[in-house]
Amino acid sequence: MTALDGSREAEATTGLDGGPTAHVADLPPLTAQTEAEARQLMARYPQERSALLPMLHLVQSVQGHVSPEGTAFCARLLGLTKAEVSAVSTFYTMFKRHPTGEHLVSVCTNTLCAVLGGQRIYDALSADLGVGHDQTTADGTLTLEHAECLAACDHAPVVTVDYEFYDQQDVESARALVTALRTGEKPPPTRGAPLTDFRGVSRQLAGFSQHPDAAAAQAAVDGPSVGVPTVVGVRLAAERGESAPPYGSTETDDAPAPDVTPAGTAGETPAEQAADTAVASAGNPAERAGAEQHHPDAPEPAGRQPAERGAEGTDRPATQGQAGSGTSVEREV
Repeated sequence: MTALDGSREAEATTGLDGGPTAHVADLPPLTAQTEAEARQLMARYPQERSALLPMLHLVQSVQGHVSPEGTAFCARLLGLTKAEVSAVSTFYTMFKRHPTGEHLVSVCTNTLCAVLGGQRIYDALSADLGVGHDQTTADGTLTLEHAECLAACDHAPVVTVDYEFYDQQDVESARALVTALRTGEKPPPTRGAPLTDFRGVSRQLAGFSQHPDAAAAQAAVDGPSVGVPTVVGVRLAAERGESAPPYGSTETDDAPAPDVTPAGTAGETPAEQAADTAVASAGNPAERAGAEQHHPDAPEPAGRQPAERGAEGTDRPATQGQAGSGTSVEREV
């Protein structure tokens, strides 16, 4: 099948495009040094073809994306067809099929980040930069993408640059970040290693150091790795004297009782008393809202009807007849 001119497929094949990525010049060649490093990767695996993922990152660290040349390079060294290599490189979103900017800016637009403003951030950056998803600015500095999830819901809304985290962003802070990147600055991430660039982090993902010396590599390792929201549960457990049982422990009767006065009223069921206690002991509005939502007395959401309660206490759809009534099995009988 021949790709249409101007399509992403054509761009992936030719490396050319009349749109935002037209700034791309000739790609750096995959040299003998690149091949030597690829063979180092191959030697790390019992089966050489298992080195394909890091080799694709290596190609990307040189050329900024997985080019047709890079696909052929991996296929030749690993004894694979180009179709087999392409099947892998097009499956994973971290492998780019067309030239990428100096920095990759990813905005999480999945559920929690979107609710808290992630979509607004993406829309604002897209309008400011004049590019859409997976497109690169004309000056070659930034590629913008929306990400389905960046695995940092406790820091939402989240933006990453070259996979380094910038937490709890809003439209203005994200705009300031992008402005700094386009002027050559590298603002320190909220946590993680110091910012480098997309090709540098691709080299690290391939399994090689992207840093010029041991001191720079150590500084990256010593970067902050955790944010305050991530450890809230640990802090609350310490304050309340709560702990998980030892691994492999079979003891169930010696666990300390929570230091919370049972809430509720006389005549409640144990489940209702436990739910009242959970609401009363909530440490913040979010915990309280969650406890109230799961309380037995909470009203059903609009548009839903409570299911009937079966004899064994299980929910079942509200029906008038016995199980199987009106089904195709019964009609056939």
